[in-house]
Amino acid sequence: MATKRSLATKLGVVVGFENPQAALEQYPTPPDLAAHVVHLADLHGDVDGRTVLDLGAGTGMFALAAALRGPARVVGLELDRDAVLTATENERRVAASAPIHWIQGDATRPPVAFPDPVTVVMNPPFGAQDGNRNADRAFLATASEIASVSYSVHNAGSREFVESFAADNGGTVTHAFAADFAVDAQFDHHTADSRDVDVEVYRIEWS
Repeated sequence: MATKRSLATKLGVVVGFENPQAALEQYPTPPDLAAHVVHLADLHGDVDGRTVLDLGAGTGMFALAAALRGPARVVGLELDRDAVLTATENERRVAASAPIHWIQGDATRPPVAFPDPVTVVMNPPFGAQDGNRNADRAFLATASEIASVSYSVHNAGSREFVESFAADNGGTVTHAFAADFAVDAQFDHHTADSRDVDVEVYRIEWS
């Protein structure tokens, strides 16, 4: 098994959004964070030989990380066509051995069905934009319906919400940890070149 550090290094070639959309909260997942989450998933047996689904895949960071860890297949589901095209280019850069299927579609209404429970990895929108409140709830709802286990990134202070949602939908939070999420200035409302956002990562087992 490749180390977490080597995984992050391989993901360093992944490029972000060419024209990020604030309404979709398109912030690229940092390589270190993606490597940390997928490494944890691999240690728990949630990647090797399984189908891994990246909901709201963006330019593919989580999907590509999973594809480097021996899954049966990876599916990246993303609404934005430009992001899907970038993800396809990123796949060539990373040269993962596992097959990745990129699908343009709504992550909260997957256009494909899966015969077996899958592992979901996702960095959903936090719902920070006006008109997009609780956006991560819909992503969790999708995970609860199709996943046996999910890993998701949420805004700091989300623990009560995530644990309550999981409990109400047949899920159990088994692991939770805090992390930093580096955000580069890419929208007009950003006043600093870069800043670290406090986030929380949750592993949920769904029944």
